[in-house]
Amino acid sequence: MSVINPSFSMSRSKALQYYVLARLLLAPLMLLTIATIVFLLLRATPGDPADAILGTRAPEAAKAALREQLGLNLPLLQQYFNYLGDLFHFDLGSSLSSRGLSVWNVIQDYFPATVELTFFSMIVAVVVGVSVGAIAASNPGTIFDIGGRLFGIITYSLPLFWVGMVLQLIFAVKLGWFPLGTRFPVNLATPPQITGLYTIDSLLTGNWQLLFTALYYLALPSITLGILLSGIFERIVRINLKQTLQAEYVEAARARGIGERTILISHAFKNALIPVITVLGLTFAALLGGAVLTEVTFSWPGLGNRLYEAISLRDYPTVQGIMVFFGIIVVFASIAIDVINAFVDPRIRY
Repeated sequence: MSVINPSFSMSRSKALQYYVLARLLLAPLMLLTIATIVFLLLRATPGDPADAILGTRAPEAAKAALREQLGLNLPLLQQYFNYLGDLFHFDLGSSLSSRGLSVWNVIQDYFPATVELTFFSMIVAVVVGVSVGAIAASNPGTIFDIGGRLFGIITYSLPLFWVGMVLQLIFAVKLGWFPLGTRFPVNLATPPQITGLYTIDSLLTGNWQLLFTALYYLALPSITLGILLSGIFERIVRINLKQTLQAEYVEAARARGIGERTILISHAFKNALIPVITVLGLTFAALLGGAVLTEVTFSWPGLGNRLYEAISLRDYPTVQGIMVFFGIIVVFASIAIDVINAFVDPRIRY
């Protein structure tokens, strides 16, 4: 019977606390770096926000007045410190392309669509990737193993924009099985705005018709993105499960006469899923923060698509605000994943 050393447990807990504290203290520095890079890249990008907003044929006096209103006539260093001052007070500014709306309002309006697409895509990716990886690893040297490897390579390497356009052409345009370029039918009232997530709001109000409609419109983009992401999870599960099945404690379980199915589910599979937690969290955060390509490909009305529009219109406040918001998600998600891993896997040291 093994006995856990209390001093070891306390020292490990203390080390984890110091690690989390250090990461939290470094978070503002990382966010400052992100904000600075975004600020400088926007100013270095060719194009004038006044031309994008007013048009190239607008009077020069009107353009000059707009630049003065936006503070673009100030020296770059002064613009930068004004920008940091606003960030310090949690002021992301007002959107230039959405008159009358602050950047926080833009985020509030568009972010739920991004969360919903990301969530259902991750469900598809994990279910498909873990299933294919487990089947391939538990049947080494067979056609299932070869098929699993090919599946992981193909889904990982295929470009999303090309696959998305092909599947839309086949299933939406040719066959007409799925809708195209929208989140909800225009002739049907959306669910009452509680969370902004149509599926959750439909469940909370008990409206099953709206729930099935929301899932129907989510199906094609989430399945496409989920399958392309599943290759990541397939490769991780297959490699780690193969290593785990060759471990000494698995061989000992076989020597005791325990069945292969029990060994796979109760012993090997649990340990092989530990790396999946890290990839799952970071992939989810990356999707939330990098959904531009997905949403533009499927014309999904999320925050990534709104960011693309803001970049096209040289809407500096909206681009800066959305990028900082995405940076906050990624930074704190990585900290949360490290903490979860420390509790799940006692072998991790800090």
